[in-house]
Amino acid sequence: MAGQTTQQYIVLPARGLRAPQNRDAEVGMFLRTLNARIGVKASAKQVLPGVDVKVVDSIGEAGAKLIQIRPDALSDLRASSPGVRIVPVRYYNLARAPIPRPLNKPKKLATAVSVRIALKIVSASDGQPVRDALVVAFTDFESRDGLDGTTNAQGIVKFDFGTSSKKLERLYVYPSRGFYSFLKLNPTIVNGNTIKLTPIDLGFTAFPDVLRHFYPPSPLTAGTGITVGVVDTGTGPHPDLNVAGGLNCVEGENPTDFGDNGDMHGTHVGGIIAARGTSPTGVRGVAPGVTLRSYRVFPKGGQATNFAIAKAIDQAINDNCDLINLSLGETGDDPAIHSAIVDARAKGTVVVGASGNEDRSPVDFPANDSLAIAVSAFGRKGTFPPSTADAVEVQKPFGADPKDFIAGFSNIGPEIDLTGPGVGIVSTVPGGFGVMSGTSMACPAVTGLIAKMIAANPAVLSMARDESRWDRIVQDALKAGKTLGFKPEFEGQGRLP
Repeated sequence: MAGQTTQQYIVLPARGLRAPQNRDAEVGMFLRTLNARIGVKASAKQVLPGVDVKVVDSIGEAGAKLIQIRPDALSDLRASSPGVRIVPVRYYNLARAPIPRPLNKPKKLATAVSVRIALKIVSASDGQPVRDALVVAFTDFESRDGLDGTTNAQGIVKFDFGTSSKKLERLYVYPSRGFYSFLKLNPTIVNGNTIKLTPIDLGFTAFPDVLRHFYPPSPLTAGTGITVGVVDTGTGPHPDLNVAGGLNCVEGENPTDFGDNGDMHGTHVGGIIAARGTSPTGVRGVAPGVTLRSYRVFPKGGQATNFAIAKAIDQAINDNCDLINLSLGETGDDPAIHSAIVDARAKGTVVVGASGNEDRSPVDFPANDSLAIAVSAFGRKGTFPPSTADAVEVQKPFGADPKDFIAGFSNIGPEIDLTGPGVGIVSTVPGGFGVMSGTSMACPAVTGLIAKMIAANPAVLSMARDESRWDRIVQDALKAGKTLGFKPEFEGQGRLP
């Protein structure tokens, strides 16, 4: 099929991400040959007889390769080196609780001129306008009929429903930073309405979020001696964070640009683990003494590839990370990322994964990998304002304490190992502080708590970086779990103390 377009695939050795020197010599030689052709096409005499393959990226000289090739040429590639595995590129999303967005515009009244409803979003404390807040107005929530928009510098967003007032089913407001979200059921909006948002109180007097309720601020030394890698959208910079280094693993981007890509998710995750601020002007993570490293795998506004994630895990292993946080996922499984997790275990590095946020669906990959720790998200009534979007996540069953609940968005199943606080969590974001929810937030809470646990155990710290160390860390973490009163499919072994 000469007209077939090229596609991206990953070439892997038979085991793991790198071909070992003492076996699979032919596979290793083949991968080294491909490595020499990064960024250019390999012609017949160079790699394959009569086949053009572009090597886009590599994990080490004799490691996995990201290639671009026509699908009909894959059999020729396999014939040249039967010992390699060839897997498709897959795409992954963040494990942040999804923001509902309209799919269809509602019908509007036929009028001679456009009639718009202007809403003003302001701070409840001082009336100042809130800019860059996403406002979502649903006329039919189940069908996802509605409109959305972002506030301007004056805090104003306008909707053209063809009338100066409109009955809605739901009205959401999602500020970018500084405030809690807002949800109103069955409101009638009128041109000129003002909506007041509750500002974040870093003193946590009115609403000590569920993370601070269960885990008061740790000493700045908590987690010292432990290195944690955050595989995400990039982490920092932020005054409350010390990022020791990292790598940008996104294809075609600057490898040294491992800071936040503008999404804010990775900085929020990093703050939950290792923020070093002090209330009421900053926030404190659960293990502020760890060495924090950032591995960016998400391009701005895009999805992460399995190759980028595998490359990030590989680099984190080489950087001697004790723990790797994966607040991302998708359905199914993936040989490339699984290979990276297998390599991590061989070096004593524990991967902690978010279970996903598809309304109690089965646990996403890679959290459901048997060599990863899978984390669900729990919340607690009274730890966020009742007017926030998080209020809809309060769902049965409730725990031994009826204020505790597993978030309605959290995926569950027999793979769940532990649960962590993940509803209405305040943490660092570029330019300030923000509130996010999701198993994305529960995952780093558990990662940080495991880091504290390891740091406090000199016997584990002194172990060789191998499978035995991995086994000890995972076993100790699971044995430390304390039930909140849910079935194991919801909480696994429970929450860490």
